[in-house]
Amino acid sequence: MAASSRAQVLRLYRALLRESQRFSGYNYRTYAIRRIRDAFRENKNIKDSEKIEELVNKAKANLEVIRRQVTIGQLYSTQKLVIESPGNT
Repeated sequence: MAASSRAQVLRLYRALLRESQRFSGYNYRTYAIRRIRDAFRENKNIKDSEKIEELVNKAKANLEVIRRQVTIGQLYSTQKLVIESPGNT
């Protein structure tokens, strides 16, 4: 993988994780973070540039979905779960 492609993938990975941290719901937030990490770990050994490009485009689309869902989630806030209280971390 070219250095620029690697840098692009890492930027995308960080953007996905950063945006997922903004989910207001604990379950959505932890699921999104776990799913992103698992997907990137699963595909880390792919060498085919076409496949990498396909996965990057899919991740960009998912980033847009996450951004939309975070915005919608902020419009309809809910109470925090017990597990989210400061004493439970």
